[in-house]
Amino acid sequence: MSGPGLALVGLAIAAGIVGVVVPVLPGAVLAWAAIAVWSVAVGSATAWSVLAVATLLIGGAQLVKLLVPGRRLREAGVPRQSIVAGLLLAAVGFFVVPVVGFFVGFPLGVYVEERRRLGRHGAAWHSTRQALRAMGLSILIELAATVLAAGAWLAAVLI
Repeated sequence: MSGPGLALVGLAIAAGIVGVVVPVLPGAVLAWAAIAVWSVAVGSATAWSVLAVATLLIGGAQLVKLLVPGRRLREAGVPRQSIVAGLLLAAVGFFVVPVVGFFVGFPLGVYVEERRRLGRHGAAWHSTRQALRAMGLSILIELAATVLAAGAWLAAVLI
């Protein structure tokens, strides 16, 4: 692959890493797609191996980021309806106030639903904190997998 092609793949991977933290782009998917394009273009055994590693890392992270935070929320007593309310308000917030609205809408939705359900500020705030921790853990899991996949790609390019 040519130098400019490598630079574009590297930029797409970097944008994917940023997209994991700032949910404007489908970050992990973008990084995986860039690695897949590079693998097809290069076509070597090393390139295909890097794609396999990236697929396992990013695909596995998608599963883990759903299971682990969800289990923690259930253990903390946060019901599914509160999480759904948070996700709905996050989606609305994302379009009303781009980027930042997602991070404001999710905890606000969880808080409003928990306040309605529990009736007390203290209990609703406790559930909201648990939901925020779960959201942070989910982002951290996806970020770690995407950075590791990017590192595998970079190692293959440099070696």
